[in-house]
Amino acid sequence: MDAFGDGNFEQSEIDPAAEFLAREQNALAGLEDEIPPLPTGPVDDDVTQPKAEDGNDDFSGYTVPKQVTEEPERIRKWREEQKTRLEEKDREEERKKEELREQARKELEDWYKHHEEAISKTKAANRESAKNAEKQFVAETDEIEPGTEWERIAKLCDFNPKTNKSSKDISRMRSIILQLKQNPISTNKKV
Repeated sequence: MDAFGDGNFEQSEIDPAAEFLAREQNALAGLEDEIPPLPTGPVDDDVTQPKAEDGNDDFSGYTVPKQVTEEPERIRKWREEQKTRLEEKDREEERKKEELREQARKELEDWYKHHEEAISKTKAANRESAKNAEKQFVAETDEIEPGTEWERIAKLCDFNPKTNKSSKDISRMRSIILQLKQNPISTNKKV
């Protein structure tokens, strides 16, 4: 009872693997004569010696020449064109940078010019205002009468509570100055 249906299965006397190996050896037998032996002397700069990764130098004496391949013409032309395009872009970028630097320099000069003008105008206005305040103060000092001190102090104070919301609460001080202005304390009393 044969599972393959044929009980007369003959085993071949030749092993198929051995037959394949024999065929390949015959085909490759003449190649050894065609490949020249590699030099075993000192290694040139254009060849490399392969070495095993584990440090074992199984390939001593064998050298493998480096493969030198030329670039196709299209790639060479593209590289040249790309190089010229990049050089042009670099020149354009430098030109734009220089334009921006010049524009920034001009804007900075204009800003300093306007800033100096504003400062000089403010200084002139402050000097004029200080001169006027000084003249008014000198004119008022000549008119000092006893009992008017608190009235002069009240002129210097700002009694508008809405002007300085961010500052400290000075409402008590305001009320005291107003009381002293209305009812001055006599300072000429002898004790």
